Amino acid sequence: MLDKTTKQATLANATGYMPGFGNDFETEALPGALPQGQNSPQKCNYGLYAEQLSGSPFTAPRGTNERSWLYRIRPSVRHTRRFSNAAYPHWKTAPCLDDHSLPLGQLRWNPLPEPKEKLNFLHGIRTMTTAGDVLTQTGMAAHAYLFNDDMVDDYFFNADGELLIVPQVGAIRVFTEMGVIDVAPLEICLVPRGMMFKVSRLGDDAFCRGYVCENYGAKFTLPDRGPIGANCLANPRDFKTPVAAFEDKETPCRVHVKWCGKFYVTEIGHSPLDVVAWHGNYAPFKYDLSTYSPVGAILFDHPDPSIFTVLTAPSGEEGTANVDFVIFPPRWLVAEHSFRPPWYHRNIMSEFMGLIHGQYDAKEEGFVPGGMSLHNMMLPHGPDAMGFEKASNVELKPVKLDHTMAFMFETRFPQQLTRFAAELETLQDNYIECWDGLERKFDGTPGIK
Repeated sequence: MLDKTTKQATLANATGYMPGFGNDFETEALPGALPQGQNSPQKCNYGLYAEQLSGSPFTAPRGTNERSWLYRIRPSVRHTRRFSNAAYPHWKTAPCLDDHSLPLGQLRWNPLPEPKEKLNFLHGIRTMTTAGDVLTQTGMAAHAYLFNDDMVDDYFFNADGELLIVPQVGAIRVFTEMGVIDVAPLEICLVPRGMMFKVSRLGDDAFCRGYVCENYGAKFTLPDRGPIGANCLANPRDFKTPVAAFEDKETPCRVHVKWCGKFYVTEIGHSPLDVVAWHGNYAPFKYDLSTYSPVGAILFDHPDPSIFTVLTAPSGEEGTANVDFVIFPPRWLVAEHSFRPPWYHRNIMSEFMGLIHGQYDAKEEGFVPGGMSLHNMMLPHGPDAMGFEKASNVELKPVKLDHTMAFMFETRFPQQLTRFAAELETLQDNYIECWDGLERKFDGTPGIK
């Protein structure tokens, strides 16, 4: 028989995953903890409490209705006491019209530098842009994060939206109410709105860095494939949801909450990650970006970047996303007599990009791993001058675009820059100059020059 200390350590470190996107899962960390044939028995095994966590209105259509039943050591009403105000000055929420003097333009940043002071995940969030309005549950925020300290007795839940976490340096452990998710660079994880979790480092990296999309609107789901059919892009079986794992400790802990853009903290005497068993379809997940199966042009021309959408959060307007999560993975370029990089364009959508590793094919220099760029709606952008010349004159033979991974948080709303982002020391003042070499080539005579 394990003593309590040994049992606590064993269960807290339990990891395992169940495959599938949007499945109805069931899992238990102790045998018999999950009731069979009903959700709320008069008495639960092990003296557990039954509780429902709803991620949608009760009357949402079956295809979008989300809820899970949790069987926990304490009901979650015991995981919050009297709240006090808290402050995270670098975490902003839409609508956020920060006062700064940086004018409109195409923007790019080098990576956030390694922190000099101790920061955990919550204190290490740095909001770059906000869009929409959290009070009407529309829009998003794009954050960068960096931290070098673990959340040991600190826990968090975000009532404002779900969090899509994209590591760039350092593997992390995201311990949620529903189980443990280990996430490395080139993987992502999603924590649903309202779900308790904490984040710690996993590995030997001195610090961790990455990106977060905070989605205020409808939850992320898989995009329709249309004429692509039943396969390719992100396949449902490659999404992994954690098995039940719980943390049973009776020590002073703090629960931090984000609610309508404000932060609060409450003191409790135990861990809130105490779900011993659960079943349902409202759950966190991880996804390995290397399992994304890209499709593209196999004869000529460059398809729209929407062909690389991993997850989409729909809006009320069909085909116009509240947020899209798009990646640019390794792939073969084979198009004939075509300009292969992304073309020059202006777009009704607003694009926040990050580079996880390697080189982005539309930029020959200046966009480095850990960096970020912002091309807001209707501002023109595209390959830099060096990239244009290279793509215009290279021999068009099949080429493997390898050892690269860039991504984009794209939204229908304009992304408002935070003061932090506007005054960040890594802002590239000369980014606009990357297009200076695109000189006039027109000479008025027929034929391709």
